[in-house]
Amino acid sequence: MARRPLPRILSSGSASITRSREIARTAADSATDVLHPLITVVRGLRLLAVSGRQKWVATPKERRGPKLFLGAACVLVVALVPYGPVLALITVMGAAAWKGRERTPVRTGPDDAETARLRSLYEALVPYFSTAEDPEPLFAHGGDWAKAFDGYVFDDDGRLTRLQVSYPAYFTDGDAAARSRIEQLLHTKSGRGREYHFGWDEEANRLVMTVLDALPTTIAAQRFVTAPGETVLGFTDPDAVSRTVPVRDVGTTVDASPVLWRTGGRSTEPHLLAVGQPGGGTTTLVRSIALQALQNGDVIIVDGSGTGEYGALTGRTGVLAVESGLGGTLATLEWAAHETERRLITANLARQTGRPAPDDIRRPLWILLDRPGVLGHLAAADGRPDPQELLRIPLRHGRAAQVTVVLAEQFDALDTLSETVRSHTRARAVLGPASHEQIEAVLGAAPHTTPPPEVPAGRGYVRLGAGPVMRLQVPATPDPYDDATSDAHRQAVLDLLPDGPTPTAATPAREPADEGPATEQVPVAVEAEAAAVGAVPVEAMVAGARPSEPLAKAQPAGAES
Repeated sequence: MARRPLPRILSSGSASITRSREIARTAADSATDVLHPLITVVRGLRLLAVSGRQKWVATPKERRGPKLFLGAACVLVVALVPYGPVLALITVMGAAAWKGRERTPVRTGPDDAETARLRSLYEALVPYFSTAEDPEPLFAHGGDWAKAFDGYVFDDDGRLTRLQVSYPAYFTDGDAAARSRIEQLLHTKSGRGREYHFGWDEEANRLVMTVLDALPTTIAAQRFVTAPGETVLGFTDPDAVSRTVPVRDVGTTVDASPVLWRTGGRSTEPHLLAVGQPGGGTTTLVRSIALQALQNGDVIIVDGSGTGEYGALTGRTGVLAVESGLGGTLATLEWAAHETERRLITANLARQTGRPAPDDIRRPLWILLDRPGVLGHLAAADGRPDPQELLRIPLRHGRAAQVTVVLAEQFDALDTLSETVRSHTRARAVLGPASHEQIEAVLGAAPHTTPPPEVPAGRGYVRLGAGPVMRLQVPATPDPYDDATSDAHRQAVLDLLPDGPTPTAATPAREPADEGPATEQVPVAVEAEAAAVGAVPVEAMVAGARPSEPLAKAQPAGAES
């Protein structure tokens, strides 16, 4: 049977139909563009009407009458005012146009790239958060990642800045090794080059990963707003401490979060140990502490490296000695040990007699040692006592005597620190590049953050006693006599230095018999009062606390005995 040909309109008219559709679509688009303001106003009027109806329905019946009367009064006033109806019409049209405008749709979920990143993270965590015995695993290959990730935030580049993970209750979150594996995995999959903080909530079985902002490195040495007995070690994250202090940062005043170290009679961490790599910033920290201590105390500095980093403090008011030689260091530390004993004896006598403590024992005394291990090697080679042995009394009894000891050492010389130093320096700081094992060995606990991609000078971690491990950035306090120091930082340090001693026409030299404060005679009246209360004579107690060499006879910085 022969096929009949199609009608002409169906075989040859397809091009005409397509052209007609294009013309109709173009006409519709043009009409939409022309009538767009009218469409917007009509949409706005509809929305205003719906909103008004909802408010009318929500109004209680007993309040509808007064509202209706108020509306009628407003309409009457508008009708009587000249040009009132025209102004009312313009106002209504403007409100309708604003209400009916096209809004950018609110983003309610991740896009395709972010979804792929979250699914990749979910699949990577499956071997760590799942077992074959789990009948309803939260983590399974091909499972729903939305059940495990409770919250997530991405930055403009599509990288995770915050992620909250729910993990099964049988995961060993108390095992440091298991937690470290999860943290390393999330750090690797979320992108290197940033510093992450991991907050484990063992009770709720949740892990929160947050990207940390870099700590400011532009804050230089300055007078900080602190109470007596408080020292600013540096600055940390805002959520790590509950206090801020105003600081000058590149010409502006901002509020920064300080790490405050409290010393004195009520301190639980009266002494500090700072450890770091060469160039990590331990000397900067000691210099910053010295400048703050000189505000209301006396300072003894021992520079074991002998590089002259503390030359700017030599001869300043309040600086009792700046030593780098073995002989001068031993004489100075021996005087400091006996001065600690003298303060304890004087304070005990004042309590027994009911008198306030004298001012000379209430003034803080700071003993700052930078790299004491070097001097320990020199002492061992010369057959002399280790300078750290002379720190036993200041470390054990310094809190009651207002004596504070600060030591700075490098990682390669940690084994040279004595047991007394290790046990009595409960405030710890680690500066410069260091592994988690090194940080945990010094601080006693590992930080909950990943190592930063770049470690500037003075950047590290700090832990005060049994408190949490916090990030730390020491304020820039360079040597003002160093040629590499910028003019701004040099001037900042010079402004904090106290004045030198005022020169006189004839300065009397100290006699060998003058042995400093440790050998001062106790007034007769005080001895009589002590005898009246049955106290032991002070001279008998101080007799064994006289230094073999006076502080004034200590060798100058750089001298070797």
